[in-house]
Amino acid sequence: MTAADSLRQEVEKSEEVCDIQRDMNKTEFTDIQNGKDTLSNINDIAKENEVDPKYLSTDYSYKHEIVWKNAIGFLILHLFAVWGAVLMFTGGVTWKTTLWTIFLGYVASEGVTIGAHRFYTHKSFKAKPLLKVILIIMQTLAGQNSIFIWCRDHRLHHRYSDTDADPHNSKRGFFFCHIGWLMMKKHPYVIELGKRIDMSDLQADWMVMFQKKYYYYLYVIFAIIIPVWVPVHYFGEPLFQSILTAYFTRYVSQLNGTWLVNSAAHLYGTRPYDKNLQPVESWFVSCISLGEGWHNYHHAFPWDYKAAELSMHFNQTASIIRFMEKIGLAYDLKTASPEMVRNRIIRTGDGTHYELGDEESRNAVKARGLLHPLNPSYTVTYKDPKATLKMEGLPLFNEKDVFDANVFIRNVGSR
Repeated sequence: MTAADSLRQEVEKSEEVCDIQRDMNKTEFTDIQNGKDTLSNINDIAKENEVDPKYLSTDYSYKHEIVWKNAIGFLILHLFAVWGAVLMFTGGVTWKTTLWTIFLGYVASEGVTIGAHRFYTHKSFKAKPLLKVILIIMQTLAGQNSIFIWCRDHRLHHRYSDTDADPHNSKRGFFFCHIGWLMMKKHPYVIELGKRIDMSDLQADWMVMFQKKYYYYLYVIFAIIIPVWVPVHYFGEPLFQSILTAYFTRYVSQLNGTWLVNSAAHLYGTRPYDKNLQPVESWFVSCISLGEGWHNYHHAFPWDYKAAELSMHFNQTASIIRFMEKIGLAYDLKTASPEMVRNRIIRTGDGTHYELGDEESRNAVKARGLLHPLNPSYTVTYKDPKATLKMEGLPLFNEKDVFDANVFIRNVGSR
């Protein structure tokens, strides 16, 4: 018996797995070991919607059902966030509180980009235990669900990018892939294929599973109590003003920065590495999200710790990872070789690459207003690619990494 098998047996004894099993039963997912029920469910869904079950794309006739409590909740969050932002810009809070709010937003963002994304989802580098603890706390501050659930959804996003199996399928428009997907019930493909994503590496990480088990308690401490308490205790800020700025404004601003990677970085930009992929290179999103907007490159080479070919501009996250390597907290940084990148550009790029592209393609762009890459609307003039994928999906960890549709690995925590 392997260590992973022993861990799985221990986890299955817990009360948490009992809850998970009840959820699985509700979806009639009973044949866990061989995945037959999942394949059957996928075929049934495809048959019901009159699409080919061997391929995944976007069925535009499918209508998502709105979850009104989520929609109303996000509306309230944004209203309070705007209130807090007005206070910050009109002197309604001290400058110390404003700086504290900005600092927290930066820390939380790096918790997502370095921690949940580049480290835990794509395994683009390795980290010492101390760095893992720091990243988990920073990611908890971000309030984007536990690392386990965040990574499961993001791995699913990469595996079936811009199809109905992608939780935030950009083919359904800007609003849906930005925030709408969180206000609606998941597409059946997202539910079924989400159960098949391999999460065994995170299941074997006790820190990740600890955060998952106690996430809401940790969230209250690190994302609400501490951020709000510091301005009240040290800066003399009234409690209500501190809540509005250090929690609501900071939280919602940081959320929207992350969501822009799902929306704008899939819709407005260029595709110098692979014109067959929907994601694009967005200077604007890279600036906002600390380097996450070089998205065409990232989806072409998702295992690269830089998430970009270059890291000199708008990629603070890559610089921090290299600094962590220098001080011994990070090691084994993965990157795509120059030869691999060059070959991909020549083979599948759209001609807009800064060095290997051509002037005609570089000039075939448009924007509302100033024609500059920092303009959020800066994009190519050709028609977006049609995302149609085979069931095995796209790579996650290296170029030869292909999802085996005939192997099922139990995903503890799928809901």
